[in-house]
Amino acid sequence: MKSRTEYLTMHVPARRAFVNITPEVERVVRESGVREGLVLVNAMHITASVFINDDERGLHHDYDAWLETLAPHEPVAAYRHNDTGEDNADAHLKRQVMGREVVVAITGGKLDFGPWEQIFYGEFDGRRKKRVLVKVLGD
Repeated sequence: MKSRTEYLTMHVPARRAFVNITPEVERVVRESGVREGLVLVNAMHITASVFINDDERGLHHDYDAWLETLAPHEPVAAYRHNDTGEDNADAHLKRQVMGREVVVAITGGKLDFGPWEQIFYGEFDGRRKKRVLVKVLGD
């Protein structure tokens, strides 16, 4: 069995954003030499997410608006977590909804996606460096 581990560094200048990381994941899979297996992509921070969906600007806007309705950033005093001096309680909640990681099958050396599927990094408390784990396993 082959394996490859790589860490992507994310530095999103805005508080919230969605970044298509599919090309980077495809590169890691290609460099791994795995033809049949799995790739795990994990947001290694508790205020960020990795998820799969369509790369469509309107959908990303809708996600952002919907998440802000579910867990609005302000008023920051509404969250007990922010009593610690933080202002990112909403980001923790948004991450919980959007998920921590995805696993994608590798078939014939490529990501085995359905139509329109792409891998995204969701940032909910940006403005500093964070990491994304990409781990490939297979033959």
